Formats: sequence, C-alpha cells, structure tokens
Amino acid sequence: MKIFIKNMVCGRCISAVKSIFNEADISVRSINLGEVETISEISDQDLHIVEKRLEETGFERIKDSAHRLVEKIKSLIIIKIGELDIDENFLLSEFLSSELHKDYSSVSKVFSQNENITLEQFFILQKIEKVKELLLYDEFTLTEIAGKLGYKSVQHLSTQFRNSTGFTPTEFKKLKIHNRKPLDSL
Repeated sequence: MKIFIKNMVCGRCISAVKSIFNEADISVRSINLGEVETISEISDQDLHIVEKRLEETGFERIKDSAHRLVEKIKSLIIIKIGELDIDENFLLSEFLSSELHKDYSSVSKVFSQNENITLEQFFILQKIEKVKELLLYDEFTLTEIAGKLGYKSVQHLSTQFRNSTGFTPTEFKKLKIHNRKPLDSL
C-alpha cells in the first residue's frame, strides 16, 4: 500500500515519518520524500492513528492525485537543487517532463492551480533559499554558488536574489537576522 505525504522535504522528515510508522507498529517497505510504501494493507483504525500523528508532526496525508503530483514535483525540485549540480542550460520543463513522464504544460497547470504560484516561481524561490543557506555556511564563493545552481552569471543570481529578498547577496550575508524560510512553506 502506498501512502502519499505532504511536507516531506528532507532526510529528517523521512526519519520522523519512519518513527510514526514504527510507533504504530506498521511495517514499511520503503520511505521516500512524499511517499511511504507499506508491506501490507493498513486497517482504517491504524491509518487514522497514523494520519493524526502525521498532522501533529506537521505532515499531512495526500488523498487525491493532483496533490500527489504537486508533492512529487516539489520533491523533485528540492532534490535537484540540493544536489548543487544544475547546468546553466538546465530547463525545468524538460527535467520535470522527463522525471514525471507527463507533458509540462499539464504539470505546470496542476501545480499553479493547487499552489497559487507558478512552477518557475517555486523553482526560483527554492534556489534563493539554497543560496541563503550556502551564503550562511560560507563554503562557496558567490561565483561557485551561481555555477552550482545553474545561473548564467553572478549578476543573474544577484538580480534574482535582490528581487526576491530585497537585499543583494552581500547585504544578506551581513545581516544579523537571516530570514530563511522552511522549504515546506514555500
């Protein structure tokens, strides 16, 4: 049985969901971002318990196909950005079409209808949050960050960053309060 779960965005989320299923004594075959596959069917009573615990922990069971698709899209984008290996010729449309085996226009339409933001805007917001993270860690130069996240130039990254945050990357780095957002709230 597959159960789809909203707001799973990282390895810690996988651990938290795994704990919820373990506490409910439900055997799991696999857990990935946004998805749990159990070894056998789950009783309605156990499913209700799991759903309640998921909600208490900030997750939510997804019941319809449109929301499952949206969560899959989010997971793919978050994973892709997290790899820090986006080529400057990267096309979000080709990537999602290839990964989901669906036409990009229909994927984009479902996403926009359910999230009130376009896929491109979501992708940019995710990249900006990753830029903030990398700036705070101070492991890479701005030039390296731009290269790892598929920006054609540091200027392109800086312009997009300023449009999104109101600060240049350098100004942001100097701030005492770093307004980072949880990935599941974007």
